Amino acid sequence: MIEDIFSKVEGKKKSETVHLAHTGQYQQTLKSAVSLRGVGLHTGKMVNMTMRPANPGFGIRFQRIDLPEKPVVKADADYVVDTSRGTTIEFNGARISTIEHTMAALVGLGIDNLLIEVDGPEVPILDGSASMFMDAIDSAGIEEQDAKRIVFTIDSNIHFYDPVKNVDMLAIPSAEYQVTTLIDFNSPVLGTQHASLKHLSEFRSEIGPCRTFCFLHELEYLLDTNLIKGGDLSNAIVVVDKIVSQEELDRLAKVFNKQKIEVKQEGILNNVQLHFTNEPARHKLLDVIGDLSLVGFNINAHIIASRPGHASNVEFAKKIKQYIKKNRHLSDIPQYDPSQQAVYDINHITRALPHKFPFLFVDKVIELSDNHVVGIKNVTYNEQFFQGHFPGNPVMPGVIQVEALAQTGGILAMNNIPDPENYDTYFLKIDKVKFKHVVRPGDTLILKMDLLNPIRRGICEMRGTAYVGNKLVTEAELVAQIVRKDKK
Repeated sequence: MIEDIFSKVEGKKKSETVHLAHTGQYQQTLKSAVSLRGVGLHTGKMVNMTMRPANPGFGIRFQRIDLPEKPVVKADADYVVDTSRGTTIEFNGARISTIEHTMAALVGLGIDNLLIEVDGPEVPILDGSASMFMDAIDSAGIEEQDAKRIVFTIDSNIHFYDPVKNVDMLAIPSAEYQVTTLIDFNSPVLGTQHASLKHLSEFRSEIGPCRTFCFLHELEYLLDTNLIKGGDLSNAIVVVDKIVSQEELDRLAKVFNKQKIEVKQEGILNNVQLHFTNEPARHKLLDVIGDLSLVGFNINAHIIASRPGHASNVEFAKKIKQYIKKNRHLSDIPQYDPSQQAVYDINHITRALPHKFPFLFVDKVIELSDNHVVGIKNVTYNEQFFQGHFPGNPVMPGVIQVEALAQTGGILAMNNIPDPENYDTYFLKIDKVKFKHVVRPGDTLILKMDLLNPIRRGICEMRGTAYVGNKLVTEAELVAQIVRKDKK
């Protein structure tokens, strides 16, 4: 059990660092948009869902196109508001339920950037697995993007325990992402089951097709309280853990419009054939992958989960996220390899920003996510400002370094909205500016901007740091406002 595994790894020397490493893989999105249609598990209403390609660093976001202003919510543990019968996120009036199967499919197939439009409060349940989401992705095609996928390798054990629910979860160092789940419902039908995923390449065939499950007594309660209006015996494995009368079976057959329902010898209703003898444990593993994707970072770790559920998965995701945020500063200095392919080159930057020569101070972007950006400025003696700024002793003006950071931040701010061509960015405040070292011709300025808080009401708060090599030369905090062009 997990306690034994934890006792073995707990004795290892812990390194309180999080290494930021490139996996050698590029970020991915879809080649084209693709739509699905299905019933929502809890509301019973038909939901239309469209997955659309997104820019590098955009991440996974859901958009409620049925609501005024069409609000967008990021798939992130910080926005989880309910885990009672699935995982629900909400932000700025947009609430989306039962996202875990979709998120697991995206992780399993390596999709990094996507805008998911839905016209209702739920993702369709479909067959209760990730299969149909994977089929939709396959039909659209996967497109590799010109941006490296960044993965955090966790070097220290992270442990979570819920004594009330007896849930035990552990992340231990690993060269790649692996997951092991153990379930024990004290049920003579299910017994104790475990499932493992050693390589994400196995997800499609070994985990993705595994459907959700529930016990018959849960099904009866949910039906009696009208909590699963979209429930259907085709989208769940029903485990029969008690003696069931023929009268009850006839009632269920009528409710689910089945000619006949019976209990198989192994204690499963005759609604589905099991794909695997341990399909319930594999589906729990699917849920763990989907919920832990809400960490917001790709990670290398071996996740071991004993008796997991959505609530514990999300709490563990938050703990991993806090660990990364706390320790990432140890590897926070961006590394610049001139031979590395840019996320955005100068041609894209001139289209994305309103600035033009001689007032454009970003030559390329080498990293871009939904919460940070790294740009490059090659400082040469040909810059026009050197003609009048200490011409005998050329030093790059500090205000222009801050402007370069601001322009880099503008790219980050615009990347966080679905239709950036309709917006401009204006800086409202610059604070805590410090100039640590002079910048001279021949230096390569590495410009990094990090979001300090989620963007709300168009207000974007960022921390900027500029480096020459590993040396911090300038830092500042900047506040910008994203304004729609037709409302200026």
